[in-house]
Amino acid sequence: MTTPSQPTDFDFLTGRWQVQHRRLTARLAGDTRWETFAGTCEQRPLMGGLANVDDNWLDLPGGGYRAVSLRSFDPTSRLWSIWWLDGRQPHRIDVPVVGGFAAGVGRFEADDVFEGRPIRVRFLWSDIRADACHWAQAFSADGGASWETNWVMQFMRA
Repeated sequence: MTTPSQPTDFDFLTGRWQVQHRRLTARLAGDTRWETFAGTCEQRPLMGGLANVDDNWLDLPGGGYRAVSLRSFDPTSRLWSIWWLDGRQPHRIDVPVVGGFAAGVGRFEADDVFEGRPIRVRFLWSDIRADACHWAQAFSADGGASWETNWVMQFMRA
């Protein structure tokens, strides 16, 4: 039996991190070229632990930018919602991915639109340790039957 998600699920992420990013140069296009770049992340709790926010620096090859992840926990449903706010588009916050943790892996999904077509988005948190963790984003254009992982982040405690 797995433990339902709880407000402490993201406590592992509190603090400062160095991040190694790897992302496909084109998404849902059959591309196999990856670009890598560095970044940082600093997370802190909010709302007495029912939410948290992280401030991210992404040092993209074409120019760096800041972004924010906001997460909130619903004690009734025992689900997390995660929003992404990209500093290059400060007027637009992404559709929240929703989910939780089971057996040490966090899985969060949402329906969204990419380049005018409906997709499913998935975030996976895994390999969670005191000094490192892994995040991966994938898109599905077929309702979740198949997934293309297009962005991975390896976190190392700063």
